[in-house]
Amino acid sequence: MIHRRAFVLSAAATTLLPAWAQAKTSRLVLSGAQEQGGLVVVRAGQGARATVDGEKVLVSPDGIFTFGFAYDRTSDATVRVDFADGTAETRAISPIVRQYEVQKINGLPQKFVTPAPEELQRIKDEHARLAIARKVDTPETWFAEPFDWPIPGILSGIYGSQRILNGVPRAPHLGVDIAAPEGTPIHAPAGARVAIAQPWFLEGNFTMLDHGHGVFTEYLHQSEFRVKEGDVVSRGQVIGLVGQTGRATGPHTHWGMNWFALKLDPSLYTVTPKPPKA
Repeated sequence: MIHRRAFVLSAAATTLLPAWAQAKTSRLVLSGAQEQGGLVVVRAGQGARATVDGEKVLVSPDGIFTFGFAYDRTSDATVRVDFADGTAETRAISPIVRQYEVQKINGLPQKFVTPAPEELQRIKDEHARLAIARKVDTPETWFAEPFDWPIPGILSGIYGSQRILNGVPRAPHLGVDIAAPEGTPIHAPAGARVAIAQPWFLEGNFTMLDHGHGVFTEYLHQSEFRVKEGDVVSRGQVIGLVGQTGRATGPHTHWGMNWFALKLDPSLYTVTPKPPKA
């Protein structure tokens, strides 16, 4: 297990090589979502080494690596791969720009909108642990194939929407909310190791899965845990039950995805059908 600093592909990244300067025939196979909030998976062949925006990234023995685009990034990402045969390729990958919605949520208990000082300290401590956990770079490649949706239900909150909570503007909602009856099983979207399974203040009963190479998925507001920290889970395994613990107005699962500290849109990296929108 390697601990590394997380770097963010942000809107402030440097302008990259023009298209005419890139290789005409690419040896890289890209999948995932080349858009704001998207996870990109690259297959480069055995023995490859890679950097993204000048930062070294972990490459699996069979040449798989990944990176993500920030929700507001408009500039290209520079991907350089050095192949086992001594050749190299550099590509500029452009994110598709998205338009985001505004979502108003009322009826939240005020303590979750403006927490008391002692609650703020608890939130700070919990998020400090989360920041450390998101720096872990494990070698598994459970992330390499698109994910399954973790539960059936109704899509009640979307990625990137500007949140207004009890009339107070808040940061963009960088995850998706799936409304479902309390007690509905939540399934692992792919293989993973359980990095966190704890009752937290805002998140409620919170589980984070490590899918390898800095790719994590998160499950908030559960009524019950069905896994513990350190467990290895398989795709489809029940990891918890839908609830409304923490900052929630009704039973649902907030499903988040990260590449290290960067919050991505899990709905862009799925193979099973998307739930209907509320």
